[in-house]
Order: sequence, then structure tokens, then C-alpha cells
Amino acid sequence: MLFRTNALDDRVRKTLVDNLYTNPGSLTAGAANGIIAALVAATYAANPVIWNVAILLSLIGVARVAMAYGLPRLQVRDTRWLELLYELGAFSFTATVGVFAALTIWYEIPLIAQMLMLCFAIGYGAGMATRNAGRPVISVTGMVLTFTPICVALWSTGDLAARTLAVAILICFLGMVSISMQIFRTLRDSIGAAETSARLAEKMQQLARTDVVTGLHNRAGLNHYLVDHLSRRRDETRTALFWFDLDRFKEVNDALGHQIGDRVLNEVAQRLRSQAKVHSVIGRFGGDEFILACDVRDRREVETIALALLAEVTRPMRLDEDRLEISCSMGVAILPDDGPDLESVMQGANLALYHAKVNGRNQVSFYDPSMSRDLVRRREIEAELRVALQRDELSIFFQPIVDLATGRIRAFEALVRWFHPEKGELRPDEFIPVAEETGAIITLGNWITAQAAKAAAAWPDDVTVAVNLSPLQLKAPGAALGILNALREARLPPHRLELEITETVLLDHSQQTEDFMAELSAAGVKFALDDFGTGYSSLGYLNKYPFGKIKVDRSFVSGPNVGKKSDAIIRAVSGIAASLDMEIVAEGLETIEQVDAVKAAGCTLGQGYYFSRAVPDYLAAMLLAQERDATEPNRAAG
Repeated sequence: MLFRTNALDDRVRKTLVDNLYTNPGSLTAGAANGIIAALVAATYAANPVIWNVAILLSLIGVARVAMAYGLPRLQVRDTRWLELLYELGAFSFTATVGVFAALTIWYEIPLIAQMLMLCFAIGYGAGMATRNAGRPVISVTGMVLTFTPICVALWSTGDLAARTLAVAILICFLGMVSISMQIFRTLRDSIGAAETSARLAEKMQQLARTDVVTGLHNRAGLNHYLVDHLSRRRDETRTALFWFDLDRFKEVNDALGHQIGDRVLNEVAQRLRSQAKVHSVIGRFGGDEFILACDVRDRREVETIALALLAEVTRPMRLDEDRLEISCSMGVAILPDDGPDLESVMQGANLALYHAKVNGRNQVSFYDPSMSRDLVRRREIEAELRVALQRDELSIFFQPIVDLATGRIRAFEALVRWFHPEKGELRPDEFIPVAEETGAIITLGNWITAQAAKAAAAWPDDVTVAVNLSPLQLKAPGAALGILNALREARLPPHRLELEITETVLLDHSQQTEDFMAELSAAGVKFALDDFGTGYSSLGYLNKYPFGKIKVDRSFVSGPNVGKKSDAIIRAVSGIAASLDMEIVAEGLETIEQVDAVKAAGCTLGQGYYFSRAVPDYLAAMLLAQERDATEPNRAAG
């Protein structure tokens, strides 16, 4: 507390000393009046002593004016030197004024000249009491140096009026001391209060720009310091902006609690600080996102920094008894290569981050102009997709799933198609990801399920319909009830609907997913594990969830790496499926050789262009009718 008080006194002292130099005009006026009064009074006395003192007073006055104008421009930072120089000039001038006025009395020069100097001296002394009240030592000492010689000279004359004037000057001195001290206390308290307010305001501003969890800059602080950093950037330097996002951080909060989550964020912040270059700007943008910006020489240095940061952030951490492995996605953009200003570079880094997350997470992605074009494209698709749902521009096509043993159609997979009135047919891989990002997949998915159920209701009872489900659909409130209502409205028995779920849906191990599948399974709805073998394939899924079918991904059937290994994998999966009384579907069949190979490997069902492309509902019904017609003669002949 004592240190703070001293620091405050120093700041107040500096302000008060600086105030001595703030108005050199009044000092100039006082010096000019003193010089004129002394020279005029000297002309009334043919005394070399008085003339010498008058000249000395003039020189001191000129020197004081020069100091008043010159010292502030030199920007002298040492307050004590400024105060000492001011005191030297003030005391020299006031002492000379006092001595000169006393000499005019002592040598009994003409009375009018005495009055001239006495009036100036008393007025100047009184003026010092207010002008220099910021430093009472200067104010009081100046009046003492001025009034003391005058009072001694007046008292030594023995004249009653002169002595009365000496007493009056003394009383005036005491009054001016009181006024000077009162002004000083007011100034000191006002400046102290202003300093305290400024310090509190600065602290509040600092708090407003600081993240309470990590101690890094928050979003407001990031914006402020990034702008400041870029304003000091030299034209030849580049600034790289790294945007981090901790993958699946919500799972940490949900499983271990928000306190552990905050400790993870704080640990990440410490690691970023340890790896950052000097003068880097680091902040927590919000949630589990961080931003780091620093000056770089070239793109190679950016790549080196990015890999080092990713390796440091994703290094396993131990909190109490828990060992955590946090993966991280990163987007990088460079100024001015990827944009001329902060806003465009931040947008570029954010787009690069999005691509890093889409492409599998836990990786670095550098901004490319094509990402901006993709963003514009996605926004167009998003807006047009919502309109397409209202205008019935979407259609459901059906691709048959065939029994490899009999060649009969056992099911159809419902696939959505979008025929844009201007752009023609848009592929599902163009608009389905956009629908998932924007949440429109829930409306779209419910519509697909309802349309597929209506079409399947007109098929033979032994033919089922398969519908793909998005992870967002499973998490939507009332998802299971919505599907059951669609079946009820279409009058399709639940056992004729098969919902295809990819392995990525099951990664979260969500209770919500388990409840969704349990409710529909109890109602009779079937489930198939789609794209088996391409993701985080786990046999535990087959045991935990009510799957009745496995769909082996097309990459094992018609991909570039098809061979003995892929054939062995299909045989192994087929064996497991047979043991669990499950069917296995081979996707992507295009040739008779592939059909024979998967059939020999143990697959029971097949799907692909070899049998049929996806067709509209009326053609699907026609395929079924043709199949039934072809089997009737065989039955009749038998």
C-alpha cells in the first residue's frame, strides 16, 4: 500500500510540476513588468548600485522567460530537474525584486519610484502565491525572498507609516500562505482522484479485453490488439493468423465437468504462449477456439510454426488422475497474401479451419481462394434448398438391393435428387453437406422418410425401403416419433422400413442415439450399419446396437485397392454377419465378376449399377411388376 501511495504522489508531483510550465504567458507578463518597473525606477536614482541590480533583474527575467518556453520542448522526463530549474529561476527573480525594492527605500529615491517598485513587488509576491500553488515550497519561499528585504527596509526607517506597511505586508504574507496551501490541497486531491479514476478505468478496460478462464485476450481484446499489431507492421513483413478449434471439446465438459474443461483451456493457452514468437497476439476467440497472430518471413516459416503449434497443443496432458488427448483443427491465412486487411484474413483463416474439420479434423489447412468460392456456392445452395423444398424441386429415386442367391429385389434404397430449374441436376454430395451444416437436413430428412414410406406402401409386402439418416436427425427432439408418424400416415408397417446409419453417428456414444434406436427397434423398424469398413469400424457396434444388416462400402468391391486383402476382409465380415444372423450387402457392384466375387465371399445382398441405377418411384414399381410377371410363368410351369 505504501508503494502505491508513493507512486501516486510521484504522479501527482509530476503533474503539479508540469503545471508550472503550462502557462508561460503569465510568467512573461510578470517578468516584463518587473524589468520595466526596475529600469524606470533606476532612472530616478543616479545610483550605480540600483542600476546594477536593475540590470541583473532584467537578465534574470529574460532567462526565466527563455526557460519557460524552452524546457517543455526539450521533453525533460526527470521531474526533479524541472522543479530545480524552475526554483532557481523563481527564487533568483523574487530575491532580486525584493532587494531592488528595499534599495529604493534604503537610498530614499523619489517617492513615486519607491511606490512603483513596492506595488510591483507586493503584487508579484501575491501572484506567486496562486500561480505556484501547485508547489507550495516555491510559492512560500518566493514570497519570503520578496517581502523580507522590503519589510526590513521599511522597519529600519523608524517611520510609523513605514512600519505599519511592513506589518501589513507580513499579514498579507500569512494570508497568501493560507490561500496557497488551500489551492495546493485542492489541486492535489483533484489530481489524485483523477489519477485513481484513470487507473480504475484502465483496469476495467483491461478486464473487459481479457478472458477470465485463460488470461488471454478475449474477442474484444483480440480485435483491439490485432489492429494495433497490424498498424505497426512494416510493409515488407507478412502476418500469419492461426485459428485453432479443439475437436469434440464438448465431450470433455460433458464427461469430466466444466472445471476440468476450464483447466484444459488454460493448459492450451499456456502451450500457445510457450510456442509463440515474441510480440505475438494470442487470444481465446470463444468457446474452444483460439487465435494466434505473428509476423513471419515467408510461407515456409508459417508451415513450420503451424506444425509446431499443432504438435504442442495436441500433446497428451495429465490433469489430476486423468490423461487427456485433445485433437485440434487449425486454419491458417496470411496477410497480405490471402487478404488486404484483418477482416478478410480472419475470414480466410476461419474458412481454412472449416475445411480442416470437414477433411477429418486434427490437421492444418491453409486458406485457398477456392474456399471463398465454395462458401459463396454453399450459401447459394442453402438459400435455394429451402425454396426447393417448398416448390417440390426435390425427388426421391430408388435403387434396388438384390438377393444374390435368387436375383429378386429385396429392398430399395431411397436416394434424394434435386433437379434445379436453372442449374440442372445437383449431386447429393453438393447439397447434403450444406443441409447438415445449416440444420435443413432435419426437414429434408423427414421429407425423404415420408416420401419413401408413401412409395413403399404400394409395393409388395416382402419388399422393404432403406433410408439414410443424418447424425443431426437422430439428435433432433422427437426424431423417433416423427418417423413413426410418417409410417402411420403412409400406412407402411414399421418392419418394412430400414434406417441406414454410418459408423460416425455412433462415435459419440450418445444415450440419445441409443434411446432413438431402441424406441424404433421396439416398434419394428430395422437398422443397417452403412459404409462398414471406411470409418472407425468396431465390432462392439454390432453387439451393442440392433443392427440386422451390414453394408460393406463400395471401396472394397470396386475401388482401386480391390484384391486379395479386400476379398479377405469381405469374407471375414461375412462370417461374422452369418454368425450373428445378419445379412451383408455389397455396394458398388458394376460387373458380373464383382457379383460372383462378393457372392463367393459370403455376401447375401448386392447393390449397384450392374442391377440398376436409382430410378423414380414409378420405374421402381415397374421393376417389381416385371419381376413378378417373370416369376409367374415359372410357378405355373412348375
